Formats: sequence, C-alpha cells, structure tokens
Amino acid sequence: MFVLNTAVILVLYCRSKLSLVRSCLSKMAASAASGMQVATARPCISSTRKFFWGGAAFLSADSKGSSWVKLSSAHHISSVQPFQQRNFASSPANLNKVITKAMAESSENKPLPGLPIDLRGKRAFIAGVADDNGYGWAIAKSLAAAGAQILVGTWVPALNIFETSLRRGKFDESRVLPDGSLMEIVKVYPLDAVYDNPEDVPEDVKNNKRYAGSTNWTVQEVSESVKQDFGSIDILVHSLANGPEVSKPLLETSRKGYLAALSASSYSYVSLLKHFLPIMNPGKLLSGSSISLTYIASEKIIPGYGGGMSSAKAALESDTRVLAFEAGRKNRIRVNTISAGPLRSRAAKAIGFIDTMIEYSLANAPLQKELSADEVGNAAAFLASPLASAITGAVIYVDNGLNAMGVGVDSPVFVDLDIPKDKH
Repeated sequence: MFVLNTAVILVLYCRSKLSLVRSCLSKMAASAASGMQVATARPCISSTRKFFWGGAAFLSADSKGSSWVKLSSAHHISSVQPFQQRNFASSPANLNKVITKAMAESSENKPLPGLPIDLRGKRAFIAGVADDNGYGWAIAKSLAAAGAQILVGTWVPALNIFETSLRRGKFDESRVLPDGSLMEIVKVYPLDAVYDNPEDVPEDVKNNKRYAGSTNWTVQEVSESVKQDFGSIDILVHSLANGPEVSKPLLETSRKGYLAALSASSYSYVSLLKHFLPIMNPGKLLSGSSISLTYIASEKIIPGYGGGMSSAKAALESDTRVLAFEAGRKNRIRVNTISAGPLRSRAAKAIGFIDTMIEYSLANAPLQKELSADEVGNAAAFLASPLASAITGAVIYVDNGLNAMGVGVDSPVFVDLDIPKDKH
C-alpha cells in the first residue's frame, strides 16, 4: 500500500510539473510574438530536483532535433543552442531545450530593446554601386539589415549589366541579410557623378553608345528624380572614385589626369551633397547622415597609388571637415568618411597591386586578418544611426589598425625582434 501511495504521489507530482511546463511554453510563445528580444536564458521552472529549465523560447524537436516549431514571420532565429537531452520516466517524450533570440518586428512604432542600430523608416541613397563585392554593396546591405530603404546610383556604362544581374538573380546569394531575407533595392538610378547638370556633359559623352538609352543621369537630375519619386532621403553615401592615370607616379601624371581624379573622387562628393542636401531629412532631434570612403594614401605614402588619387583622397578628407560644418549648420546633417583598408574588389584590381596590399596588411596590421566588406558596411550603419548622433567631421579607420603603424614589422630589419604574431 505504501509503495502504491508513493507511486500515485509521484504521478501527481509529475503531472503538476508538466502543467507548469505547458504554462511556461504558452507564456514564452506569447512573449516572443509580442516582439520581445531575449538574449539570455532564465529558469522558467525551478525545483530542488531541477527537472526542467526554460529558455528564451522552447521549440519542440524530434529525437534528432530536426523538427522545429517556427516563430511568427515577424521574427527570426539568430542563434540556436540545443541543450543535452535528459530522460525522465514520468515524461511522455523527451524535450530539446533551445535558446533563441527573437528579433523585434520591423515596425517603426515598436522600439527595439537594448542598444540597437535601428534605421527603420529611413531611406538611403548609395552612389557608386555597380556589383556585389565592393564597399558600396556592403554598406547597402548593412543599412538594409538595420531597416533602411535602399536606393542606389550606378555608373551609366555599368547600369545594364548591373540591372540584368539583379533581375536574373545572380546577386541573390550576396543579397542575403542576417535574418535570411534578401536585400531589396527599391530603385536603381543611372548616375555619372562627374557631371553636375546636363550643360556640363560634352557632346562626345552624349553621343557615346554606352550612354545610349539612359537619361537624367547627372547629379542634379538624379537628385530631382529621387525627390520626385520619394520626396526625401535620410542617408547619403558616396562610394565612388576614379583616377584614369592611377598607375602612374605623381611626377608622370598629366594635369588632365590629376584633375580628373579630383573631379571623380572628391568633388563628386561635394556635388552630391550640394544637390541632395535640400531633400535630406534633418530630423527634429537626430540629424541626417552623409558618408564617404577614403584611403590611408591620403596621409601616408603608398607607392603605386598614383595619378593624383592620393591627392584626391586628401581633398576628400579635408572637404569632409568643411562640409560637416556647413551641412551641420545649414541642415543638421552629419558628414563623416571611412578610411577603409584594402579589399579585393573589382574596382581595386584596377590599381594592379591590391593582392600585395592585402598581404602587407595581414603581415603588419595589429589585427592579422583579412578585412571584410561587411566590417566597413557595419561601420557605415553605425555612423548613419542615432548611436553616432554626435559624430561629424571625422575620419573613421576601418582597416584592422594598419593606420596606427609607423613601420612594416615584416621588414628584415626587425627579424631579430620578438614581435608577436597571430597564431589563430
């Protein structure tokens, strides 16, 4: 009789625990559906025997852990960590306990918890996107991941190939965002930022077959088209440069080549901001943001980076400071530039020694790893966000720390020094 009573008590105890588990599951599911973001697991049911533990959410699984209960489409699972299964004689099935991080809905009126980069409701125009492996594309992806609407300006001769590749899905793999969705480019505008208005375009360019079929592609016309289509933007990104004589030493660079480098690589930014500033939202408390890309050759000697390009980058950085003052006072727009390290992009290959620069960075930068385009993209998203609301007129280095080095530690001169090397 004693054994029977004990068994009955044990069954009733287990039933009560299962009831509590179901209650916890319901509460956690409701919490996830409401848009909560839970980053750490907390005990849902505690007892001296620690029968069950709760996490940010429970998902049922079969014996192999392969069948998941999906959260609402307004969320995504950013990390999943299964716990070790345990067998309980009183339980009808084993449970895999997992921790998930449910991201908040993409709703403008629901603030995200914590300290997020939140660009929901913002619109960005990125000038200089013509493929899927450059910094411009990476910046567009990071801004899109943070919730911004993406517009791009593509160099006219590259427009057809770019749009065709997008349409045929050739960039789909590169378009994948952290939540598994694809970055949507709302509209692609033809753009040649060397020309401010139609009157500046010479006849040979107007009649060039590479420009045939495209209209309204000067800076002034593009800004007017964006205003007509969308009314305003919040973020402006300048991700373009060109030096027709970049492979020539400065002493061998012609006046025409030098001025062409400055026109395409630095004044184009001045022109873009000048024409887009009137349609940029200053915000009541937070400012709009404008970002460009520069390179360490603006302040350090990089042999082989010639044709006036080092001068153009120096001008771009100087203009960043002046524009930060003028655009900040005039329209409360922040202006910053990112000094990015070497990247094996199609545009960089035109220099001819990009692989050498990447190898040099790996050998000499404080962080011995190859720089990814996404790291520059994420820095741009930060600069465009409210988290950087007091940062303007700055050069932000995203180059694994290479800018801080005074010498190349891979030099034979330092062979006898015990210089730490990354062993990972």
